[in-house]
This record gives sequence, structure tokens and C-alpha cells, in this order.
Amino acid sequence: MGAQTAPALQAKDDGLAFFLANWAGADIGRGALARCIGAMAQAGGEIARLVAAESLAGQLGADVGQTNQDGDDQKRLDLIADRMILDALRKTPVAFYASEESEAILTLDPQGALAVACDPIDGSANIELNLAIATIFAVFPVAAEGATASFLRRGADQVAAGYILYGPHTALILTLGSGVAQFILDPAANAFRRSGGDLSPPAATLVFAINASNYRHWPDPIRDFIDECVRGGNGPKGKDFNMRWLACVAAEAHRILRRGGVYLYPSDRRKGYENGRLRLLYEAFPIAFLIEQAGGAATDGVARLLDKTTASLHQRSALVFGSTELVARVAACFKGAQAKTESAPPSGQRGLLQN
Repeated sequence: MGAQTAPALQAKDDGLAFFLANWAGADIGRGALARCIGAMAQAGGEIARLVAAESLAGQLGADVGQTNQDGDDQKRLDLIADRMILDALRKTPVAFYASEESEAILTLDPQGALAVACDPIDGSANIELNLAIATIFAVFPVAAEGATASFLRRGADQVAAGYILYGPHTALILTLGSGVAQFILDPAANAFRRSGGDLSPPAATLVFAINASNYRHWPDPIRDFIDECVRGGNGPKGKDFNMRWLACVAAEAHRILRRGGVYLYPSDRRKGYENGRLRLLYEAFPIAFLIEQAGGAATDGVARLLDKTTASLHQRSALVFGSTELVARVAACFKGAQAKTESAPPSGQRGLLQN
């Protein structure tokens, strides 16, 4: 893309550049992070224009005949978006780049201060259907031990995270560690502009998001929680719930940030799903950081997600996030099931009320 088509980070008081410049001030470290976020926004604007063209740009949702490191079929847009992001970050103080589409960590600027982990296109199966897709990213400070240590660390070490959602409008949702801001791409001005105040999900929204077709594979605590929701006004919650499923975790996060509720992608009994399915480093970590910064909660079902540490670049994890009350109830279901197991008689023995 030529410079004339890159999203202009205009220094207007509602623009992303003004927001970042005001936040960074004269601080060198913040300035480096601002440049990184600006580059992600530039790439996001370019991807947005490409997505808008879809088949006119050459069947972006077509398989390329190979899989990524997680075994998922790669789409043309996966690879194109990855290259756009990589090209944009090369002009910034980013030392290392880890992507869903690559097995290895790439070194960009050996003297850089930041490490970026990215899912270039979340929800690839939605591309040809004109449904929600997104770019998700997490930013870490470079570790003294080098490239690998910069990514294999606690989620709480993130200094920034965000996603760029490509829908009826293109939205950049960003946290720099203090609240969650929303920016909308203005196509006429080719610039991201601030939209409203910090995002914070409503606490009382009665919506859950889960792929209900996997009910038979779920662990009992997840079934228990969903059964409570489905029973609605006749169940222990005493209120009716609605269900949503968008097949794009960033889109689910966006809905929850705007309207509240809870999202669940648990581990289950299927082969390859024992530890969950979402990637911890570049999907679960950034979403969890955003949700917590907005006042919600994010866990692996039981434990706070940002307390987890990645053991490998493409490690998978279960993920539950949303309103603190509902996320806590999921954890309570797990703890209740554990208590039942611990109090059950040893194998081969029967309780007083068992036949």
C-alpha cells in the first residue's frame, strides 16, 4: 500500500494520534508503544479496505492449501493480513513478532523495546460469509533473556492489548493498561477517531455465548452453569437468558464490552480440546486484559487467566470472560463439582442412600 492510502493518524483532538501523543508525552517508553499501536492501526485500516472488497480482491476466504501451526486451514486473508501487520511493525521499535501464522518468532528491530503477539485474522471461517472477523494483538515489554522469554510469560505482563473488528464499521478497541478506549475508522478521512468514553460492560445483561452443539463434550460444571441459564425464570437464577454465538472471539468480546453477558469456550472431552481451543498468547491474553480493564473478569473457568504463564507460543487455553458475577458463578460450579468429588466415598464403597 502506498503512503497516500495508509490510515492517517491525524493529530486532531478526537484522533488516535492525538490520543497516543497525549498519553505518551515526553516518555520514551510510552512513545515507543504509541508508535507500535499506530502501526497496528495503519495495518488495520489497510486490512479493512481489503476486507470490504472481499472476492473483488481475489477470494480472500479461499484456502491456500496449507495449515498454520495449530492445524487450522489458512485462508488467503490470513497470510495477507499477517504480511501487512509485519510490514507496518518493521517501522517501529518492535523487537519481536509472534503470529498464529508462523511457527517461529521473527526479529524485527534487535534494539527494540517491545514484543507483539498477534492473531492476524480471528474468525477466518466468516470471511466469505460477510460476518465478523478481527485482528487481535498483545504487546509485551522485551525480556532481558531474549525473544522466547518475551512471549513465554504471564498474561499480566502485557503493556497494551487490543483488537480491530471489521464489521459494518471498523473499530479499534485498545487498552494501554488504564481503561478501554474505542476508535472508529473514518473512511472519508482515512483516520481512526475516538468514539465515546471508556467501555465498561453492563453488569446485569442476561446473555451467554457458547457453542451449544458441544454440550455432550463439556465437563459437568459447564453443563451445570448452562443448564441454570437455559432454565431461565424457572431455574435458580430466576431470570430468562438469551444465547449468542458469533464464531469470532473478538466480536464476542465487543458485544460483551458494549452489552454485557458472559462468553465460554471451555476445555472438553474431544481430542485436541482437552486444554481448550483458543490460543493463550495472542487470543486469550489480550481479550482477558481488555475485559479486566473494562471492569469485567476473565478466567480459564476457575483461575484468573492473566495469572497463567505461556509454555509455548501456540499453547491453547479454556476461556471464560464477561461480567464478574457470571464469571464467578462458572468458577463456583467448578468448585462445587470438585467438592462433590472430594466428599464422595472411595471407589467400591457405597453411601448410605446408594443402592
